[in-house]
Amino acid sequence: MAPRAVFVGAPGAGKSTIGLLTAELLETEFADADTIIEGRAGKPIPEIFIDDGEDTFRALERETIATALEEFDGILALGGGAILHDGTRELLRKHTVVYLSVDLSDAVKRVGLGAGRPLLAINPRATLKYLLDQRRPLYAEVATYTIKTDGREPDEIATEAAALLQS
Repeated sequence: MAPRAVFVGAPGAGKSTIGLLTAELLETEFADADTIIEGRAGKPIPEIFIDDGEDTFRALERETIATALEEFDGILALGGGAILHDGTRELLRKHTVVYLSVDLSDAVKRVGLGAGRPLLAINPRATLKYLLDQRRPLYAEVATYTIKTDGREPDEIATEAAALLQS
């Protein structure tokens, strides 16, 4: 078993929203790795960061993704930093990956001041720019398809993603 597709991208790219809409169009299940992690940890991600630290969160993230890539067959959305781990990127190379690309201005509008996003707690705009610059090559590295999301509505993007995945 393997996911129909895995959605990756920066915070604000729309992975969860567009992933869910795409799953509905393809009549398959949707799962968000961050939601699975929160269920396993019994607390929200910001609390994992505060109580246990980023290293603990990233370890949970790696384990959760590895399991989901083996056991889940719908549309899977990953957190923005999931691709930082070499092992996760290696696993993703064996799957269909949709990279939702977003530029800084749209990401800032969508993310706002970073409420609930631990890495964006201090100076969200500068931090988001840094994250985008750091991670773009990694998203591109694992991508089967890249979809630009700037200035577009989620339904339009999901329709494009579903069409790519059906081709």
